[in-house]
Amino acid sequence: MSSYTPQTDLSLERSRLVGMMLGCVSYGVYLLLTVQAVTALLQRPRHGQRIANNRRTLLCYTLITFTLGTISFACNTKYTEMIWIDLRDAPGGPVVLIRNVMHYRINFVAIFCGYVTEWLMQALLLYRCFVIWNWARYVVIPMVALYIAMIAVAIVVLVQAGSGAPFYNISTALAFLAFQVAQTILYTILVAKRLLSIRGQMKQALVEYDSSTYDTIILMVVESAMAYSVFLIIFIVAFAVHSNSISTLCFLSINQIQGITQLFIIIRVARGRAVTHDWSTRVTAAPTDSSIRRDCVDRSRRN
Repeated sequence: MSSYTPQTDLSLERSRLVGMMLGCVSYGVYLLLTVQAVTALLQRPRHGQRIANNRRTLLCYTLITFTLGTISFACNTKYTEMIWIDLRDAPGGPVVLIRNVMHYRINFVAIFCGYVTEWLMQALLLYRCFVIWNWARYVVIPMVALYIAMIAVAIVVLVQAGSGAPFYNISTALAFLAFQVAQTILYTILVAKRLLSIRGQMKQALVEYDSSTYDTIILMVVESAMAYSVFLIIFIVAFAVHSNSISTLCFLSINQIQGITQLFIIIRVARGRAVTHDWSTRVTAAPTDSSIRRDCVDRSRRN
């Protein structure tokens, strides 16, 4: 018989198990949306809609992020199995195994793949933002600087985690999450502001212009970013107050949640119903054409 006395923290153990179950549900949704995105990227849209010009890049991006997310999810699933089955007789019991996750390399692989996935997903957000803003320097430079700082902080977290430090005691991880929230919120504000500006210019140029397309895209961007931002903020608060139970719940689903929110946008792009570079540049031509027509009318009246 085993001579050790296992530590007791039922809320932490439940959070690991429940978090893994929620992670399975979110991964199932992520898998379903990935299949839909790949299918949409491989097919030409119906009703004459324009297919995404960069569909091959988006297809590779979708498959790469899904593969990395799957590896991270598989590692978390395997370690959850190890906690209660393979390592059931480990000193301290499941509580110690949950708290000292970084003592096992499988968890480092999970975090590394998860971080790389988040870098790629944030890079896609930046690209979409830059396209909508027509690569304006005053938008590109600060957003790229913020992105580089986020990656630098993440590397520090990975180095500390690789040394075996308890993950929930790594204060740098809190800074990494804060960078993600800041970048997501800034992306949402910049994209919404630009789209609202384009919509206003189009309405001025064409009185009967139907702005429902812009309204739908703005709503989609805000809702997607809001869902992920709220999830991140809950994770940050739990991490800051050292609530390991809630932190574990969030940690096991964060990659899938981010992937789900971005796949909604990718599917729209693949079906030709998203903002492109042409949308951000053609608005300057519309008011010019309108002014030309007004000048012609004025001249005819004078004559």
